[in-house]
Amino acid sequence: MNLELKHLRTLLALHRAGTLAGAAERLHLTQSALSHQIKGLEDDLGGALYVRKSRPLRLTRIGERLLASAVRIAREMDELTRDLSQFADGGGRLHIAIECHSCFAWLTPAMERYREDWPAVEMDLTLAFSFAPLNALAAGDVDLVVTSDPEPRAGLAYRRLFDYAMRLVVAPQHPLAQRTWVNPEDLAGETLITYPVSPQRLDVFTRFLDPAGVAPGAVRTAELSEMILQLVASGRGVSALPDWALRDVPAGRRLVTLPLGREGLICTLHAGMRAADAERAYVRDFVAVTRRLAGGTDDASV
Repeated sequence: MNLELKHLRTLLALHRAGTLAGAAERLHLTQSALSHQIKGLEDDLGGALYVRKSRPLRLTRIGERLLASAVRIAREMDELTRDLSQFADGGGRLHIAIECHSCFAWLTPAMERYREDWPAVEMDLTLAFSFAPLNALAAGDVDLVVTSDPEPRAGLAYRRLFDYAMRLVVAPQHPLAQRTWVNPEDLAGETLITYPVSPQRLDVFTRFLDPAGVAPGAVRTAELSEMILQLVASGRGVSALPDWALRDVPAGRRLVTLPLGREGLICTLHAGMRAADAERAYVRDFVAVTRRLAGGTDDASV
């Protein structure tokens, strides 16, 4: 019996794609070449790997047994590749700059999980470059920037992390609390409480108020999400916050959240990095861990 790693990769591709054509695309093979490979393996094993004409594709007992081993071996190969990359990269450095003050809610758990696999990577997290993070990235002061505004620049690359919804937060007694959603003009006379950054870097301005030609009645700033929520609860104003900042609101605090616009305002976070570092294993794995924990997906789309 001549069982090779490529055969295990084939089983994984069949399982994940659910069709022969999809598996061939994942493996960068023609469907004919993949069929020939599978037929040769089946002849060698003395039995079929999957039930023909099943939709979705269904593995036989032989196929399921090989798949169980393929999953385990693929995991071990990933761990081996990661460990060897640490040696090759000298452990690596991942100094992260964030623009959003509320990112700690999902970023800290992701970093803790990442450290389990990459203990030799030197990690740091800073808000010091929040006013010009991409300049700091290009200059080498930081190695990764979490941003919702991926500005095209020579020498930089971006990887999508996850989508999130911006929500307007108001006190229960506020007149807007009875609305199903809010329009830009609804905020014209309101005090808008934001993080202490330029309006040009806040989605509520650039993607909601500014396109409609609307400005809030006043702007007040607070550095911490908890302080913003306290101010909103006490009737000092309203705020537009990402949904992750609202997941851990204390049970005793009554607040109302509303979509920005009838369809809601959906934004995307990206990881910005130097193009030369984008394919380093420890950088790619940080993006993968963040997608999985914070975004609930392993989608590798850029």
